[in-house]
Amino acid sequence: MSLFGAERIGCPEVLASLVFIIEDAIEQVERPEEVRNHINLCPNCSRQLEHEQLTHTFLVDALRRSCTEKAPSSLYESIHNQLVSAQANTEVVTTFSMTEISIEIDEFGNVEHREIQIEQTHVQHINFDDGLPGGKI
Repeated sequence: MSLFGAERIGCPEVLASLVFIIEDAIEQVERPEEVRNHINLCPNCSRQLEHEQLTHTFLVDALRRSCTEKAPSSLYESIHNQLVSAQANTEVVTTFSMTEISIEIDEFGNVEHREIQIEQTHVQHINFDDGLPGGKI
């Protein structure tokens, strides 16, 4: 590699960290600064990161375009009735889950399979003594 320190961390470790970089969570990687330095100095890892970022952007855009279905009004009414009838605090939990599967076949016929699962959960507590957020549902 280089005299600048890229040899301290190997390409396999950097490539295993790409999902954290793409999700802007590089600080969760064991040695984030060394990963950044390696990507800056290694053209192969840099190209792979660029490819993964483009793929991620493509998938997110495709999901946004295809997931435009609206919930029926009866669902809104049911949620509203449940919230209104609640005596104390109410908890609203939103969960997003996505699985990305990548299969690559190199020129020698070797198959490389990667599966990345991304899950995010948001919990919101609503206290009716303080009023509803935004004034209404």
